[in-house]
Amino acid sequence: MEEKTQIPERYDVGAVENYWRQRWDETQPYRAPLTSQQPKFYCLEQFPYPSGHLHMGHVRVYTLGDVIARYHRMAGYAVLHPMGWDAFGMPAENAAIKSGIPPKVSTMGNIDYMKRQMQQMGLSFDWSREVTTCLPDYYRFTQELFLLFFERGLAYQRAGAVNWCPSCETVLANEQVEDGLCWRCDSVVTKRDLTQWYFRITAYADRLLEGLKTIDWPEEIKAQQTHWIGRSEGAAVEFELIGFPDRVRVFTTRPDTLYGATYIVLAPEHPLVQKIIQGRPEEATVRGFVERERLVSDMERTAENTEKRGVFTGVFARHPLTGDPIPVWVANYVLADYGTGAVMGVPAHDQRDYLYAVKYQLPIRRVVQPASHEEPELPYVAPGVLVDSGRFSGMDSEAAKSAIADHLKSMGFGEPRVSYRMRDWLISRQRYWGAPIPIIHCPSCGPVPVPKDQLPVLLPDNVAFTGRGASPLAQAEDWVNTVCPRCGAPARRETDTMDTFVDSSWYYLRYTSPESVSEPFNSELANYWMPVDEYVGGKEHAVLHMLYSRFFTKVLHDAGWIDADEPFKSLLVQGMVVYGGAKMSKSKGNTLSPETILAEWGTDATRLFMLFAAPPEKDFEWSQQGVEGTYRFLQRVFRLVVRPHSSGSDAKARESLKRIQARTIKKVGEDIGVRRAFNTAVSALMEYTNALYQDLEHVEADEQQELLGTLVLLLAPMAPHLAEELWHRLGHQESVHLAAWPTYDPAWLKEQEVEIVVQVNGKVRGRLTVDADWDENAIREAALAHESLTPHLEGRTIKKVVVVPARLVNVVVS
Repeated sequence: MEEKTQIPERYDVGAVENYWRQRWDETQPYRAPLTSQQPKFYCLEQFPYPSGHLHMGHVRVYTLGDVIARYHRMAGYAVLHPMGWDAFGMPAENAAIKSGIPPKVSTMGNIDYMKRQMQQMGLSFDWSREVTTCLPDYYRFTQELFLLFFERGLAYQRAGAVNWCPSCETVLANEQVEDGLCWRCDSVVTKRDLTQWYFRITAYADRLLEGLKTIDWPEEIKAQQTHWIGRSEGAAVEFELIGFPDRVRVFTTRPDTLYGATYIVLAPEHPLVQKIIQGRPEEATVRGFVERERLVSDMERTAENTEKRGVFTGVFARHPLTGDPIPVWVANYVLADYGTGAVMGVPAHDQRDYLYAVKYQLPIRRVVQPASHEEPELPYVAPGVLVDSGRFSGMDSEAAKSAIADHLKSMGFGEPRVSYRMRDWLISRQRYWGAPIPIIHCPSCGPVPVPKDQLPVLLPDNVAFTGRGASPLAQAEDWVNTVCPRCGAPARRETDTMDTFVDSSWYYLRYTSPESVSEPFNSELANYWMPVDEYVGGKEHAVLHMLYSRFFTKVLHDAGWIDADEPFKSLLVQGMVVYGGAKMSKSKGNTLSPETILAEWGTDATRLFMLFAAPPEKDFEWSQQGVEGTYRFLQRVFRLVVRPHSSGSDAKARESLKRIQARTIKKVGEDIGVRRAFNTAVSALMEYTNALYQDLEHVEADEQQELLGTLVLLLAPMAPHLAEELWHRLGHQESVHLAAWPTYDPAWLKEQEVEIVVQVNGKVRGRLTVDADWDENAIREAALAHESLTPHLEGRTIKKVVVVPARLVNVVVS
């Protein structure tokens, strides 16, 4: 294709793009080096679930990442830009239930199709590093990482009430319940008592908060993670149950209000509820209340507009400081997995407690008042001075928080404590299509890890997908029945699989050495490439994938496997693609096929429009007129480069072009490499193209080639196919994407002359052209001598001359 005998007015987009994609596939110019003396740059887009096809949102996110990767490769970095597949998960299994096609068959077929779509986009992925999470060569190491967590006390099993999706028939982590609904299918989430596996992410809560200070992420995402972790300082307080050996433990951020506690509330699922009501007159009432509330989602129970409901257990607790008996209630607004599952009611100083106390006619005791000693309207939630609080009366409420917490500790009824909103990560799933948890349950030894030399624990093929009852793995008796690795006795395999977010919590490490067969990744290579320098993806994963990945990285760092303590140094979050004013979706009938768009307008025009129409963090409105505009611009660039040009030697034109060339190189490089302002980078290229059309024929032929070469190099990250074609037409043999990013002489950025406005008493009276390096005195003298001022200064006294360099001179007269 390099040898052309005619100069067409338009280029055949399909032919050019197909040709160069084929050449890139043959020459593999985007392979990351195994070792390098260059500075490294790891660019990564969130890998997709292989649902069967890419949508326009995928096209946008991969375009953004591809531009960044291509720029850094040309700027002299060793670039790692890989891609793979987040291939486990419920959708494939649900499809198998409907169609009868095994999940592996449908998933691998989808991967083949989506990979072809990506290749049509001309993305600069290093496909030699492709990973697929549902293949044994990947999930054997997911299992090995589970064993690492188990060995370090970070993977454990316990019984309790868990989130249950009745449609997906599996449990969900707290982070996977959105507004009370399943994040996958929007079914109402309920509660169910099950023994499940957890990762102890709460052990890393403080470090996850501290780490946010070290990474270049959008403040919105940091705020979401901070809120989700929910660190609160306060005190643990223990109330003895009268007539029972047990204590109720609560956490409060307001220990200064402890003397105002007039009742205790337990969550319906609290383990003490069934114990303390047994045999009491209130038993039937409480049991009925508990069963009803367990069918209501956590989100609905705790919503502001939900009625606060409760029942009295008939049991009393003893106040740890006063010794007074206070009633123990069960209420809907307390959750078993938030805090301790119990709260103390302080109605005089908490809005929720106040409304509850008024509704059920419970005592209200005021123990904090304003420093002015005025009697406040209840509930009073502001700081103040303690009253009716024993030895602490008269103390400032802020000081009283720590004093009362310390006093509780000395009495053995509590201590200062930090609490978190975040709960441990529930990773068990009662489904087939996931990595089996490598645990064997032995009647004598308990849960025993599968030895590493027996990994992977392979998913069996002979299972039935009914969509009802327990996991299909539980019915695969030949697979389930085994022997204990520790004692040799008959035992059973764990039949739960891992949450698919476990797979995606370490995939970025596997990319650094995907050929490794004896370990999840090569630590030396991981230490070279990590952390990811730019991570591109959606904000919907702020407290799911991105929080879990940070947790995994810190655990592996502590285990000595990697040096990095954070996985993603910088995060670029892109907005949605909308069409007709709404997010694209099948239900709204406003989806567009990427294949159709790319075939009609070409990959480069589609990419350029997506970059030009909106900053990456903003939503992007698809427009037929917009993509037509970038298509026409690229055709214009083609004609400019390939057509013959006459030449000249106009010094002024040359100077003008050299200046805009330097400005454009500087701006496009900074817009892509620093600011990620792709829309203004495209604008700068359009301005440079206009300048070349105007003045190119006024400079010598060798400089024409250099000026056009700059245009092609700057265009290369954004329109890679056309840039490659034009680079070769300019006579180059190597790929433009392996060429060096253009440089500029800073002297050309300095303006030689500037135009200054000359004013008298603030009114414009003329304009003055001066050398850019003139000082204020020179500018003042030139302005006062300018002929345009003469009639306005005659007979008047000059009181002051104000000089604003490079902008204006204002002569103040009377």
